[in-house]
Amino acid sequence: MKEYYPGNTYKTSDKKRSSFWDYFFFRTRIYFYIRLIKSIYSYNSKYAKKGLYTTEEWVEESNEVLRICESSGGKVEISGIDNIREVKDEPVVFVSNHMGLLETLILPSIVEPIKRVTFVVKSSLVEMPLIGNIVGSTNPIIVGRQNPRDDLMKVISEGIENLNKNISILLFPESTRYTDFDRRRFNSLGVKLAVRAKVKIIPFALKTDFIQQGKYVKDLGKLRREKTVYIKFGKAMKIEGNGKKEHNEIIEFISENLRNWGTEVL
Repeated sequence: MKEYYPGNTYKTSDKKRSSFWDYFFFRTRIYFYIRLIKSIYSYNSKYAKKGLYTTEEWVEESNEVLRICESSGGKVEISGIDNIREVKDEPVVFVSNHMGLLETLILPSIVEPIKRVTFVVKSSLVEMPLIGNIVGSTNPIIVGRQNPRDDLMKVISEGIENLNKNISILLFPESTRYTDFDRRRFNSLGVKLAVRAKVKIIPFALKTDFIQQGKYVKDLGKLRREKTVYIKFGKAMKIEGNGKKEHNEIIEFISENLRNWGTEVL
């Protein structure tokens, strides 16, 4: 499968300029959402709705979302990709903070060409118009967020099943999306899964507030073109004992990078 980001890092070129159509719509959010919805609708109609959505389509569409950000004036910086390649032949658990829908759309184009991965997602995401068919086609682990114990058992059981098939798991331990980072919200679900499955864990930090949360529709907020989209992957960690030490190290990794990117850490 084609790797869209073959190096250890990726950074939007300083020569990259917004599309003419972004200026035509006075650099509001209109151009961005027209392109995004058109892309999602196209993949949903051609593939997902017909049950033909493949990994290749998933990765291609994910990369297209990143390009739409760039053509709307956004800047993207990705680093630590080689840390994924170092464990490309073994399944791992990926854990990160969670800011918005954007990272869920972009991450497959970075991770999937290197190693097979599936996400832990909320049931509400699978029920969304258009995007729900696409997300459901990727065989995610679906949780309801209503009963934490039931969610824990489902993530552990289905997570181990996938990991045994060499399919890595990507999850966001925070219960929902936040523009800041509160260490107390970041639970140890990812570490618990890694311990049970006896696999390594890769922490990564992200900052995707290029898209603000919407007033009426959470996922359709204004664009903040001055805010760079950051994604940084850390080294794979082997879990020792109950994983408490590693869990704290993951939190420190995320906290340090978010501070460097100007995000509030509590």
